[in-house]
Amino acid sequence: MSMEIYKAIANRRSIYGINKETVTSDERIQEIIRYAVKHTPSAFNSQTGRAVLLLRNHHDRLWDITNKALKAIVLAESFAETEQKINSFRNGYGSILFFEDQKIVEGLQESFPLYKDNFPVWSQHSSGILQYITWTLLEAEGFGASLQHYSPLIESEVREAWSIPESWKLIAQMPFGKPAAPAGEKEFGPLEERVKVFG
Repeated sequence: MSMEIYKAIANRRSIYGINKETVTSDERIQEIIRYAVKHTPSAFNSQTGRAVLLLRNHHDRLWDITNKALKAIVLAESFAETEQKINSFRNGYGSILFFEDQKIVEGLQESFPLYKDNFPVWSQHSSGILQYITWTLLEAEGFGASLQHYSPLIESEVREAWSIPESWKLIAQMPFGKPAAPAGEKEFGPLEERVKVFG
């Protein structure tokens, strides 16, 4: 089992070449997301992480929303490259939206004023862990995925399109699908400069 975990961690990469094929059932995808949300650690066991799975026309609609929002702010002569990038996400099988529930964060700030400034930071930490767990589990299942950040640009329209609670803050978007192209080569800096050991 430990070698399988090592392999999944090493193989988890940003995969931009994805298509609309799936490698497993929708039920299995839902199971992966629920597992990740349930077991992600959070400050004070606050469980602030939220996830929304978008499949088929819902997935396409997300990237239509994003494309429209970007078209309004990107120079016309530069938009072709931007649109190509958005279409690469749209080519996937689905997307996962990651949120943090600010109602819980604010409640913790009121209950524990000594740590008031830390709770938003800890919330972001927890969200990062949730994203990473989900990403790694999707990779282990055979999907390719990448992590995108188009909030707050699309947050209002996303909230309206899928009736998202006002207290949920959009953190990231993860398009995924069957890999159609491998990830590029990855270089690693010397671990001797990045890890210190004493004792």
